[in-house]
Amino acid sequence: MSPLVTVERLKRRADFLSVAAARRKYVTPGFVLQAHRREQISSAGPARVGFTATRKIGNAVIRNRARRRLKAAADEVMPGAAAAGFDYVVIARAGTIARPYAALVADMQTAVSALAPKANVAK
Repeated sequence: MSPLVTVERLKRRADFLSVAAARRKYVTPGFVLQAHRREQISSAGPARVGFTATRKIGNAVIRNRARRRLKAAADEVMPGAAAAGFDYVVIARAGTIARPYAALVADMQTAVSALAPKANVAK
């Protein structure tokens, strides 16, 4: 298991747009995870995570419930799995509400691992 990383929240629209522009994503039945390495901050900086849910998945009550479920899953997984100096955006999907919480957590772990930076191997 990797060392614990400080995790902060993304709040500015510009940060969300920079993550989306990076085009690194992992799609699961419950959500889409996007990742982007920040250039202006050293790799020792905290990981940051943001959450979004569009009107396509439902009304305000459904969107808020989806975001709360994703925040809980991210709070459980991100400190041990997120890479320092990376920004992550979690996008809710229609399956976020119906998916069992344990499956969301497992999906989050898989998605973060898949988007983790690859270690440089010396030859």
